[in-house]
Amino acid sequence: MAAELHVELVAADRQVWSGEATLVVARTRSGDIGIMPGHQPLLGVLESGPVTVRTGDGGTVVAAVHGGFISFADNKLSLLAEIAELSDEIDVQRAERALERAKSEADASAERRADVRLRAVAVR
Repeated sequence: MAAELHVELVAADRQVWSGEATLVVARTRSGDIGIMPGHQPLLGVLESGPVTVRTGDGGTVVAAVHGGFISFADNKLSLLAEIAELSDEIDVQRAERALERAKSEADASAERRADVRLRAVAVR
């Protein structure tokens, strides 16, 4: 069995996902980062982007995350997001409509949120 780390993905309004993982990839202000068991402790600011979790059983969990913080210590990874949703919770047609609406209204932040949601679905 491969070494694992414990992951908690929490949004402002709920716990989104919790479990064991062998690798987590997230976007920070410093760029994309991969966290594996035994990683050096870190504290960072999350940027909007997909978070990919490789679970201990070989599965993959993908979430669209919009802002927040990432913290790793003692083989425990916490992702504290302003907004987060699992890729299988995302309504693709609704996200596509939101992207088109944001583009037509020149709303850059709404466009980025919709784009992240669609990229999270594409990874799953």
